[in-house]
Amino acid sequence: MKFSPDARPERWLGSLALAVISLISLGNVITRYVSGGSLAFTEEFSVFLLVVLTFAGASVALRRNGHIRIGLLERHLPAGPRRALILFQGLCGATVLGLITWYGAKLTWQEYQWESLSPGLGLPQWWYLLWLPLLSATMLVRLAQQILDRWRGRLDDEP
Repeated sequence: MKFSPDARPERWLGSLALAVISLISLGNVITRYVSGGSLAFTEEFSVFLLVVLTFAGASVALRRNGHIRIGLLERHLPAGPRRALILFQGLCGATVLGLITWYGAKLTWQEYQWESLSPGLGLPQWWYLLWLPLLSATMLVRLAQQILDRWRGRLDDEP
């Protein structure tokens, strides 16, 4: 049986974000063509959805071992040092994602407390920021899964 890692919730979220971005952009183009003006909310929502799409896609890539890395050293190391390198790579990635999650959550909480509003539509800013710590925490989980699979030899160093 071939092992096939998956990140279905992130794939659905990324697909939905891309579909909504496409619909918003199409609606804006049609509105601009017909009326000469544009829809006010399109840029704010499109930027927000693009961030969601980016983090969801990065999470899928982590789970599928699709991120770019240099595997030359990894391929030429014996099993013991190779496993140590995999662990080191995982710890470095977990540190970065942990910091993004922590500071993203802190920023989201501050924006909630300050009752900051978005500049375009006047919506609570934390609605947009909440996705940063949630999706970076999801990436942290996917990273742990990927490192564990690589550690066990279920994934090669090349996707």
